[in-house]
Amino acid sequence: MRAPCDRLLPGATGTLPGGVEKWDRQIERDAMPVPDFQTLMLPLLRIASDGRDHELPALRARLAGEFALSQEDLDEKLPSGRQSTFHNRVGWAQTFLVKAGLLERPRRGAVRITGPGRALLAENPPRIDMKLLERYESYRQFRETKRERPAADLEPQAANGLTPEEMMEHGYRELRAAVTGDLLGHVRSASPAFFEQLVVDLLLKLGYGGALGEGETLGRSGDGGVDGVIREDKLGLDVIYVQAKRWDTSVGRPVVQAFVGSLEGHKARKGVLITTSTFSSDARAYVQNIEKRVVLIDGGQLAQLMVDTGLGVNPLASYTVWRIDSDFFTQE
Repeated sequence: MRAPCDRLLPGATGTLPGGVEKWDRQIERDAMPVPDFQTLMLPLLRIASDGRDHELPALRARLAGEFALSQEDLDEKLPSGRQSTFHNRVGWAQTFLVKAGLLERPRRGAVRITGPGRALLAENPPRIDMKLLERYESYRQFRETKRERPAADLEPQAANGLTPEEMMEHGYRELRAAVTGDLLGHVRSASPAFFEQLVVDLLLKLGYGGALGEGETLGRSGDGGVDGVIREDKLGLDVIYVQAKRWDTSVGRPVVQAFVGSLEGHKARKGVLITTSTFSSDARAYVQNIEKRVVLIDGGQLAQLMVDTGLGVNPLASYTVWRIDSDFFTQE
């Protein structure tokens, strides 16, 4: 079902559906107060030193208090947005301690310290990390079984204490950044006619133009600074006008004002201005204060949207990450 046009042109915010900004945003985890999972190991084992069974939610609450984490810290998500960073790291700290035999699981969702765990605490270690866990045979066997996988050694200590999920997501972001950079380079080297067709194709792939894909480039016949048109209905009562700027320098307010003027000439309410470069702050501020709905898409956003829609790229590989379905094991 086609998304309504207001999702593409929500006032003059210049925001598109599909979460473009989340890929633009650089996540600097080293600056965040949420400790890495290796840092969590020793405090977690100390909490369990009383010999009681500890439920995972209670462990998380104790650890959050010990590290004085705010609600904002606890709300921080992995790049996928599907899980709390803190919950993920506590889970992996618990998993590796269990694999080393320092904790055991007396029942689902609970852990308890073991004899080897008590012995290690008696040594008063300053830190428990992956290197220390190598002394335990059960942990070494666990690591060897992991080497059978193609992605073999997801060594967290080699990535500043990131959990396996975080390593995969960071790797994904790096690969995506490389692809979008190369993609934008290809777009910039293409001909003006190719670029004009590309931006129309992109809007059609995003779902605009109806089920039949009503959109076209105007080419040299285009006038008033309009390079393409997307018809939202068969009668052309609702139209989006497109202008494509294959520039290397920043696009300023005068260019945007000229495009808005061309919309006025066509008695149009909606427009999309796409460039391979960037827009100045004045240009972006201008579209926020006009009645017409105008979206500005810069080169970085263009490349992200092309990847999101599969335009100009082909999928190389996909991976499914599995986790235990706890509900399955509670069924009688």
